[in-house]
Amino acid sequence: MLVAEPSCAPLPETDAYVQLSLLDGGSFVGDIGRVHAGVAKNKFRMYNWAFYIFHRGRHILWDLGLDGDRSCYTPWVNQYMLEQVNHVGPRSSIVHQLSERGVLASQVDTVLFSHAHWDHSRPIHNEFPNATAYFGPGTKEGCSPGHMADPSVQWDGRYFDPERATERWGELHGPWVSFGPFEKALDYFGDGSFWIMQAPGHMAGNLCAAAKIAGGNWVLLGSDCCHSRELLDGKYEISQFCVPGLGKMSLHADISAAKATIAKIRILEQQFGFHVALAHDARWLKEGTDPVLMSLLDDRMTKAAKERIPQDAIP
Repeated sequence: MLVAEPSCAPLPETDAYVQLSLLDGGSFVGDIGRVHAGVAKNKFRMYNWAFYIFHRGRHILWDLGLDGDRSCYTPWVNQYMLEQVNHVGPRSSIVHQLSERGVLASQVDTVLFSHAHWDHSRPIHNEFPNATAYFGPGTKEGCSPGHMADPSVQWDGRYFDPERATERWGELHGPWVSFGPFEKALDYFGDGSFWIMQAPGHMAGNLCAAAKIAGGNWVLLGSDCCHSRELLDGKYEISQFCVPGLGKMSLHADISAAKATIAKIRILEQQFGFHVALAHDARWLKEGTDPVLMSLLDDRMTKAAKERIPQDAIP
């Protein structure tokens, strides 16, 4: 069942645009039964996409994906996630992918994390020494103090421990205004080219973003607002599943709020012509029929989209 459509404000007009490109953030083995309700358990490769944004001389990353170095992750993540999902980092590191675009790691000034889950965020000071990380409002409250105070939690104390944190970070503070169906959005550069929206449901502080690119097209960075194109299309419901010792769970902390956020993304796509790139969705790469999204790929990823991703292989 689809959620009723929310009210919708007009989009702001702007001639400004950003340069946007997709980065390979690695992958892991997922279970489709934990994504879609009512389907059989079946393993598949779940890709992780990150993005590079350039505007007004600034070099910004949206999420980081995975790293093969397990020291990047908390003991909880190592025990309960990495032991189960056979994760792999990208063939070419994020730093190297940026260097192929002529960007030095030292030039990256900001890493915007859509949320604090292990497959999107990790400590950045070694890779990007001049960058500050930012999370959505509510992340600090939802994730503090992290694993250094309590090793049994998944959240990374290198960010969230109030006394022993090693990372330079903060929460985005707005001002928050409406953007289409989203009630709380931040005009990040102040020229209407890149908007960050509060997107409740997946976890505390969850975000998505809207980037206007050359030619006037809008791309929606959907991150984990939903985990597949089929969920966005309403073909399946969000799965709930049982985990031994933990009980009934979902990939979303608040399923009702997640459905409302999905409905808002659907409005941006259907009414405003947005091109949606979800963090784990590979269907558009496999089909190759959306020229706007395909324009976000470099030559290596274009080749991978033709030859390897359709086989669910590592790009």
